[in-house]
Amino acid sequence: MSDPIISVEHVHKSVTDSTGTLDILRDIDFTLAPRETAAIVGASGSGKSTLLSIIAGLDTPTRGTVHLAGSDIFAMDEDARAALRARKVGFVFQSFQLLGNLTALENVMLPLELAGRRDSRKAATEILARVGLSTRLSHYPRVLSGGEQQRVALARAFVVEPAVLLADEPTGSLDFATGEKVMELMFELNREHGTTLVLVTHDQAIASRCERSITIEAGRIVP
Repeated sequence: MSDPIISVEHVHKSVTDSTGTLDILRDIDFTLAPRETAAIVGASGSGKSTLLSIIAGLDTPTRGTVHLAGSDIFAMDEDARAALRARKVGFVFQSFQLLGNLTALENVMLPLELAGRRDSRKAATEILARVGLSTRLSHYPRVLSGGEQQRVALARAFVVEPAVLLADEPTGSLDFATGEKVMELMFELNREHGTTLVLVTHDQAIASRCERSITIEAGRIVP
């Protein structure tokens, strides 16, 4: 059996303000194997997105740690975590997070250029064709539909061939039919690239397509 690609180890997250202390996550503990698909589900405010941010090293736990691809990410400084994310992690967000001053092609080329890849234009062009956008390479996000923008975001996430893809409500800004198409494409790309997928959603139909479902209630994993 292969080592886990993600190991979340007794993670707690609390925030304190003038009204007291709020426990957002309480003793979250699980592992995911390479190529596994998992949905993190729960009501709004249950801590799902906070957990995803901690897995990515974008937020820090109050206690506990996360191992990503064998590395203890909270034993690293921020620069080292950012470098690990650039090599190992792709992101897809509800709000697309495309750069408005870059074309679709340039948005997808960007992570490759940051990694020093010399074939960035060729690789970006190929994956945009794979997601059905070969005729939209020179278009800016403002003239793309929501579904097209999310397909650009998928291409940008997968072009670096990440070991892990983290997706936060990726269909939340899309209508049902478009969301269905985007999810089908995400799972197809995931199978092709052998990526571990961690998907935050409140949609049980989407969650049921994953191999595992991790339910969060009031900051805890429940059976």
